[in-house]
Parts: sequence; C-alpha cells; structure tokens
Amino acid sequence: MSAVGSALAAASVLAGGGVLAGLLVPERARPGVVGVCTAGVGVAGLVAGAAALGGARWSAAFPGLLPLAGVHVAVDALSGWFMAVSGGVVAAVSVYGIGYARHHLAGRGVQAVLPLFAWSLVLVPAGASVSTFLLLWELMAASSLLLVVAEHRRRASVREAGLWYAVMTHLGFVLLLIALALFAAHAGGESFAALRGAAWHLSPVVRGTVFVLAALAFGSKAGMVPLHAWLPRAHPEAPSHASALMSAAMVNLGVYGIIRITFDLLGGGPPWWALLLVALGAVTAVFGIVQAAVATDLKRLLAYSTSENLGLVLIGVGAALLFDSGRTRALAGLALAAALLHVVNHAAFKALLFGGAGSVLHATGTRDLDALGGLRRRMPVTTGLFAVGALGAVALPPGNGFVSEWLLLQSLIHGLTVPGVATAVMVPVAIAAIALSAGLAAAAFVKALGVGFFARPRTDAAARAVESPPLMLAGMGLCAVACAALALFPGVLAHGLARAVAAAGLNGGTAVDGPGLQLRLTRLSGSLAPLWVALALTAAAVALVFLVRLAARIPRRRQAALWDCGAGAPTARMEYTATSFAEPLQRVFDDVLAPEQDIDVTPVRESAYLVERVRYQRTVPDRIEHRLYRPVLAALAATGRSARRLAGGSVHRYLGYGFATLVTLLLVLAVTR
Repeated sequence: MSAVGSALAAASVLAGGGVLAGLLVPERARPGVVGVCTAGVGVAGLVAGAAALGGARWSAAFPGLLPLAGVHVAVDALSGWFMAVSGGVVAAVSVYGIGYARHHLAGRGVQAVLPLFAWSLVLVPAGASVSTFLLLWELMAASSLLLVVAEHRRRASVREAGLWYAVMTHLGFVLLLIALALFAAHAGGESFAALRGAAWHLSPVVRGTVFVLAALAFGSKAGMVPLHAWLPRAHPEAPSHASALMSAAMVNLGVYGIIRITFDLLGGGPPWWALLLVALGAVTAVFGIVQAAVATDLKRLLAYSTSENLGLVLIGVGAALLFDSGRTRALAGLALAAALLHVVNHAAFKALLFGGAGSVLHATGTRDLDALGGLRRRMPVTTGLFAVGALGAVALPPGNGFVSEWLLLQSLIHGLTVPGVATAVMVPVAIAAIALSAGLAAAAFVKALGVGFFARPRTDAAARAVESPPLMLAGMGLCAVACAALALFPGVLAHGLARAVAAAGLNGGTAVDGPGLQLRLTRLSGSLAPLWVALALTAAAVALVFLVRLAARIPRRRQAALWDCGAGAPTARMEYTATSFAEPLQRVFDDVLAPEQDIDVTPVRESAYLVERVRYQRTVPDRIEHRLYRPVLAALAATGRSARRLAGGSVHRYLGYGFATLVTLLLVLAVTR
C-alpha cells in the first residue's frame, strides 16, 4: 500500500477509535482521548495530502462496502491539496478542542461525533464515484449538523440555527444529487473516470445544467450568496472548535467540488460559466464583508468574513475558467493557483480567529463586542494571537492573506490585456470587488480588535476575564505558526500548487515558482519577496518607536493634564462601541443593509408629557434573508395551513384523491408516448 493509502487507513482506524472513546471512556478523560484520536486523524490526512502533492497517486475499490455500487476512492494532487488543508485544520483545532470541550461539551454525543466529522472532512476529496462522494458528503453534513446543535438545551437560538442549517444543507444535497445523477445517466457510468470520459459527448444543455446545479449545490456549502443564510446562524451557535472546523475546512470542500466538476470532470466550459462564478463571487465577497463590518457579534462577524473570503476564491476560480476558455493557459493557471493558495491562507487565519473568539466566549460568557473591552490586559496571549489572524484577514503585509490576494490581483491585472467582451466586463468588476472587500475587511477587524480587546472593559465579565487554558492557547499557537509560515515562505508550496493546478486539468505549465523566500510568476512579469517585505516593515516600525521614545525624552517646561471640560477622566461609556464605530459605514451602505429601528417611549404614569424611559434599538438584519427567504417561508406556511383542509378525515375523499392521481398519471403516459 502506498503512503497515501496507509495514511488514510490510519485516519480511519483513529476515527473509529475516537468514536468508541467518545462513547465508552469516562467523562473526565473523554475530551483528552477523543482529542488525541481526532488530532491523529488530522495528522494522517495532512500526511496523505502532502504525499499526493509530492507526486503520489492512489486509488482503491471496495465492492462489498456499499450495495450495488461499492466504494471507489482515489487521490491525486487536487484531492491532496484539500486533504492536507483539512488535515492541518483538524490537527490544530483538535488540540484546542481538548481544553475547550472540558466546559459543558464533554458529553458522549458531541465527543463521539467530532472524530467522525473530522474523518469525513479528510475523506470527502477522496471520493471517486458518484455514490461514494455523495455518501461522504452526506456524512459530513449530518455530523456537522449534530455539532451545530450540541448546545441546544442552553440556548433556543441554537435550535433555530440548526433548523436553518439542516434545510439549507439538504437543499444543496438535493441539487447535487440531481446534477450528478443527470451526469451519470448520460455518461453511462457513475465513476469519475466514466464521467470524465463522456463529458465532451454531452449536449451543451446537459453540460450547462450539470454545471449550474453543481455550482449552486457546492456554493451553498461555501457560503455563496444568496445560499449563505445558514452560515451566519450556524457558525455563531456551534461550539467554537466546531465553528473553526466548519469555517476553515468544511466550506473549502464546496470550492473543491466546483473545481472538480467544472475543470476536471466537465473539462471546462463556455465563458458564461465563468461570468456566473465571478458575479456570484463578487457579490458574495462584498455582501459578506459589508455585513461583517457592521456586525457586533464576534462570531457572526467571523462567519460573514468566511463568506467574503470564499467569494474571493470563487472569483479566482471563475477567472481561471474564463482565461481557460480563451486559451490563455498561463493566466488560467495563475488564477486557479491564487484561489487554491487563498483556500490555505483562509483556513489558517480563520481557524485562529474562531479559536480566539472561543477563548473570549470561554472567559467572558459573551460574544457581543459592545459588552467587551479590556481583554488586552486580561488575556494578552489571546489578544496577540487574534491580532495575527486579523492581520491575515485584512490582506495587508506581512499577513498571509496578502500573498494569495496579490496573486489573484496579478492574474486579473494581466488579464486586462486579453481580448474579448467577457474579459473586459469581468476583470474590472472583479478587481473592484477585491479592493472594496479588502478595505472593508480592514475596518471590520480594526473594530473587532480595537473595541473588543484594546478599549476599556464595559462589563464586569470583561473586567474579570482570565486567560484561556494552555491547550486552547497551544491550538491557537499552531494556527499562528501556520499563518506566519504561509506569510513569509509561500514559495515552499509552489511545486505542490503547480501539481494541484495540473490535476484540475490546466496543464499549461507551472503558474508560480519560488525558492521559499520569493514567489515568482512564470511566463509573466511579477515577483514577491514576503520575508523582505516583513523585515522592511519591522525595521520601519522599530525606527518609528525609537523616534517617538527619543522625542519623549526632550525636556519640557511644563506638564499638565489636557482640558477635559470638567468631565473628569474618560470612562468606558465615552468610548466607541462596535455599533457606533460601524455607524458611518452603515450609513454609506444603508440601501444594501436596510437597518431596522425601534424606539419605545415609556411616559411617567401620572403624566403623558413626562418621559420615564426611552429605549432605542437598531438592528441590521440580513436583507437577503428577509427579502428572499422570509416570503418563501411565509408562503410555504400559508400553503401548509391551506392544505389542512384537504385532510378532512373522509375515506371517500382520500379514495377520490388516489383515483384522480391515477387518471392524471395515465393521461401523462398516454401523451408522452
């Protein structure tokens, strides 16, 4: 057995051991044993993915495991890329989860499901037939749903979030089932090899239908607008280590599905496919970061940030598809390489940020930024680690998100020279969306750090916060090390990245190259040395601090406190809250956000002219949810109430329904013959 097969076999054994440990080990030792097994699953997935990126390929068939179809698995470099990302996230988050799960999450159900979810995250990219892939995909969805509702007894909002997630994820599964069943029916087989061989014999209508259904199905898992409604609900309500796994690993598999179906199995497509992906990606990126910029719930902010980053990845995938349809293979490879690299970078900093949010929740009992503050003094390690993740999220050097977004912009800027109406429309829109999302991301995370960590504490819970346990900090530290390595030495991934791009079907040569310290574009002008950029920024910061301290030593004639208008020393009530910080942005995007206001005036009992209390509340709901999903849900509820009249309890009426249905079916068969 190859290294890939051996690693996946080890992952399966460790996952089974973790499930048994979750069911049988006593509660005191349960989180530790399950966490070690789950971390082992992640390490095995990372080893298997690294071996595949090194050039190893592996496939196997197990005819007896699944009735009729059997189980078919195969791993190439593209599978290995996502397998390695999932494995790395699982390994780091599992260490964090050992400390986090000791508080109210050591129950048998949660602990037994966690290694199963981790195993599905590693194995989904290995599915090599329709039935195997759908089985692994549904296992991932079902196990993640159980983790989302883990705390349903403590908060009613968890049950609502679980319901939204269950409906949306299974709607996506139905679309995926229809797409793959249609593809397999016309291909005459369900293995990916059969689909790949029959793709070019399909009619344009069938190819287009399969692409659209698959893009919507996988896009719903990736948080693509307008199918994102589950994401800002499920991520905040799930346990923080489960949120980290979902946001840093699970959503990436939606991108994997789009790449696998579009580039590998269908072999590319016409320009309108690319325009659809770029349009959806741009809308997702901008809408997601606008919502994040005005959010006051820390985990909700991170959830919308996930939607924004996956939107950027979709822009890269769509650009690669467009350049490939125009036979500009170098640009196509570069755009896809940028998208794949951003998948890794986003996984690293988002796992770290959700870990930081979980530490804050663990220490204070709240996720509300308006109720936080003062955490820099009380939780210095968590503050520093969260700052590392925030630096990656804002795509500024020396953060790791800067490297992949720079590559994406390079592919689009070079794409301006490609002739064609589609390119002339798509490229400027994509560049504008990336620039706008980067600026708003800076505002969102300055708000999160400044208001939540550096301001004065606004509540007693924030003032009494204590640092997280060592294992939680260790898991976050692993993610921070990954962020730093990806930011300073991205060239190390160049060869594996080239193999993953080639495995997707873009065999136009290596898109990027580098010795580790530098990243170069091949056959295009452009290079980046992140380490030297970081050293230059560090030197500039040190020089600035030195000059400030030197200026502070200059003798002054008199020192006095600033005039405070008699108000005394500043208090927490005088500082910006997260709501007030975001208020200018909220005004700019007022038409998009459509905030809702509520003013409740309570007069004095003896007089209608004197006011005892005024209560003001302003909320920023998800407009797409309110304008799209709420009317649909209301119509379905009304239809259900109306349908009750059909069930009157009369046997004669039910027989009449059956007879009418039979006659209708016979008429349809007669007409279609």
